Amino acid sequence: MKISEILSRNRPALSFEFFPPRNPESEHVLDETVGKLRRFNPDFVSVTYGAGGSTREKSLYWTTGIREKYGLNVMMHLTCIASSRRDIQDICRRLRMEGISNILALRGDPSRDLPDYRIQKDFRFAYELVEYLRETDDFSIGVAGYPEGHLDAVSLGRDIENLKRKVDAGADFIITQLFFDNRHFFDFMDRVAAAHIEIPVIPGIMPITNAGQVQRFTEMCGATVPGEIKGRIDNTEDVFRVGVDYAIEQCKELLDFGVPGLHFYTLNRNRATEEILAGIGKVLERE
Repeated sequence: MKISEILSRNRPALSFEFFPPRNPESEHVLDETVGKLRRFNPDFVSVTYGAGGSTREKSLYWTTGIREKYGLNVMMHLTCIASSRRDIQDICRRLRMEGISNILALRGDPSRDLPDYRIQKDFRFAYELVEYLRETDDFSIGVAGYPEGHLDAVSLGRDIENLKRKVDAGADFIITQLFFDNRHFFDFMDRVAAAHIEIPVIPGIMPITNAGQVQRFTEMCGATVPGEIKGRIDNTEDVFRVGVDYAIEQCKELLDFGVPGLHFYTLNRNRATEEILAGIGKVLERE
């Protein structure tokens, strides 16, 4: 089912994100995680796509495999760096053959062996991929939004201009990068409204479950961690509990705000997401 149709319903959508495993042991972990999270009846799940298309075959394998084995509605991430139109055509053909109707269209990051990614192949930016998909196919297309601004953006204003290009090119919905301070999301939504962007915006949620994540998150995507939760983490031995409890309150506030859904970055693990959903209660119970 198309995510654009799901988001037209009068209830918050629930979705989970996974990444292709790197080895057989990790494959077992992901398979177990999907099996356990399936009981929450998510509206869709997504499978990521490695830098420079490095996980192309694995992403396709798990996208189609999760649909076949678990009957879940799956969206595949698709990056355009280092991809030609023919590459994209081939991927889209294979997705259509497997009944996949949803794509998250991304610029993506360059792989290490493609340092000068800006001159690679046929696409430079995500909006060009969105344009191409919209002109040539009938997928429901999602794009990424950045509450604290993309790391490459020179300003928050320029970042919203780039998001508007993706929306004008034909995007159906937006999923945000993770964030820990809801004020960043609310400010982002003000900028979205000012830019006359009217498609649904789904916040991305990832709880802090160990102390080492704090620095990694900041370096990886620029997400800032509020002093409040930093203080709690520094003064407890149970970081997992602190992070999950904080995420529960974060999700409750977002749902009260009226977000159209919640997208959980699971890191291929189920426990934190399960506990957050239990803490939210009946708001996100599925039929």
